[in-house]
Amino acid sequence: MLRLLVLLLAVANLAYFAWWQGWLAPYGLAPVRVEEPERLAQQIRPDALKILGPADNKALDAAPEPEPPATLSPTAPVAAAPRDGQCLRAGPYTEAQASALRTALASLPASAWSFESVTIPAHWIVYMGRYADNEAAEKKKGELRYLAIQFQPLTNPQLAPGLSLGGYDTQEAAQAALQALSQRGVRTARVMQERAPQPGQWLQLATVDAGLRERITAARLPLAGKTLTACP
Repeated sequence: MLRLLVLLLAVANLAYFAWWQGWLAPYGLAPVRVEEPERLAQQIRPDALKILGPADNKALDAAPEPEPPATLSPTAPVAAAPRDGQCLRAGPYTEAQASALRTALASLPASAWSFESVTIPAHWIVYMGRYADNEAAEKKKGELRYLAIQFQPLTNPQLAPGLSLGGYDTQEAAQAALQALSQRGVRTARVMQERAPQPGQWLQLATVDAGLRERITAARLPLAGKTLTACP
């Protein structure tokens, strides 16, 4: 009996040793590995890792901030503070918008601003409508929200009540957008020219320095959603 017990203990020890070494893994018997050497193999240049000390943090704090882009917000024209003497422009504007700008610009020196005549290209939209009434248009908005499709208000009142599913500079781009929307369940939309080519104006501020920036802010220019950017 004692010999049998010793034999069983020896067999158990051998089985445990084989299990621990992973020799029984092909049979689904193996210990859970707590270490993950494969993660070490996935590391990319671990020797390049550097722990920053207090002196390094002070050096980073003392580094100069990057200069902001030379772009002015339409609601706060001088917030981005372009460099002194820079030429800025915005547009294009319709004749009516340019007229409103001229009124606001009257408080600035006449030599500080000017307008350049251009042709505003046609504007195409993916259009849904016209609907019988606003109630029908609101119902269609609910259907579009269900399909997670965005829409935007029309700028041409003659197309109301209706919906725009996106504006484009060319008819070809609008047709491509319509095809993509049809694959998402839109069935009654079509491409339409929302605005024909028309004369327009670009606003140009020749030399914007610190003093002129303050006066531009005070004038609260009606930029109509446009942004003042650096002249080309």
